[in-house]
Amino acid sequence: MGKIAVTGMGIISSIGNSVGENLHALLNSQTGISRIDNIETNHRNEIMVGEIKKSNAEFHSLLGLPPGNNYTRTALLGVIAARQAVADAGITDMNEYRTGLISATSVGGMDMTERFFYDYLATDENRRYIHSNDAADSSKKIAEHLGLDGLVTTISTACSSSANAIMLGARLIKSGQLDRVIVGGTDALSKFTINGFKTLMILSDTENTPFDANRKGLNLGEAAAYLILESDEIIQKTGKRVLAYVSGYGNANDAFHQTASSDNGEGAFLAMQKALKVANLNASEIDYINAHGTATPNNDLSEGRAIERIFETMPEFSSTKPFTGHTLAAAAAVEAVYSILALQNNVVFPNLNFGTPMPEFNLIPQTVLKEKTINHVLSNSFGFGGNCSTVIFSKN
Repeated sequence: MGKIAVTGMGIISSIGNSVGENLHALLNSQTGISRIDNIETNHRNEIMVGEIKKSNAEFHSLLGLPPGNNYTRTALLGVIAARQAVADAGITDMNEYRTGLISATSVGGMDMTERFFYDYLATDENRRYIHSNDAADSSKKIAEHLGLDGLVTTISTACSSSANAIMLGARLIKSGQLDRVIVGGTDALSKFTINGFKTLMILSDTENTPFDANRKGLNLGEAAAYLILESDEIIQKTGKRVLAYVSGYGNANDAFHQTASSDNGEGAFLAMQKALKVANLNASEIDYINAHGTATPNNDLSEGRAIERIFETMPEFSSTKPFTGHTLAAAAAVEAVYSILALQNNVVFPNLNFGTPMPEFNLIPQTVLKEKTINHVLSNSFGFGGNCSTVIFSKN
């Protein structure tokens, strides 16, 4: 079977509006965590988030959208990032090859429908947003904006969603069903998710501190990121630049609890094990682990134990969520971009805010930017419902 090449990337997050801006922030330890500006919420001064400091109106102008459109913020972010990825890959004819879009989201369009919930019965002024509430709407709008005629589908498996989008895209190419796939995810901040995670009591009132003994919880974030995956046949035919390869992937479910991972990280362990098998790699060949690292008590303990079970000798690892916050369905795509940037620049990005090791094991994340030769990066993403996914990115 041929390789799965990554030929383009696009991203917008709280630390930058492009791949270059995100890389600059990562290299200079510039976090995007702040107080909330764009949402009216009672929790404005109680929590911190990874918020993109641009209004929907600014995005409308940037994309040339007409007044009265029903683009949600989730769709706006998704279009911007997907458009960047297509341009980065040098694609001028979207339908030259059998091309698909697999887009992930968990918030969907609720960032807009929740604003007018009490108005819908009284006036039809904003009822257009009801039609953009479902998860597939943002995918449809991205495809329409790009002029894509091929397969369009949506994945919503909580925080592993865009890892599963990458995995499905790679499998569709490997099985010969598509030649090129746009994969990734998009999620906007919304009151619904803020209130939901507040109810679970896992939001932090300070910047998040993954793998720290004194971690208090996560910071929600918003972002969109997409990769262009292309078949080896296209690369050989066109001689296109390749940014990296999707060499391995795995998905498993530890079936433990709706909103918690098992104590020994069974699902995470199985996902990493499967990804290594698909990549035909030994654990010792992984140079950097981009951890899920949400800074919640449950995740970091569960993921740490799973990592210990896989790796006899621990490579450098870090969570980049102190930069962006936890961007839910977009998280794995955001961290896929960061994993590829680590490969390209031969660096391990720091796990910001770490101070005190966890007493349960002897795992210390990389806390400062480190230069080293990196050939393989393993990226973890674990979602509610026990949906655990791992993707491995390689130089060759």
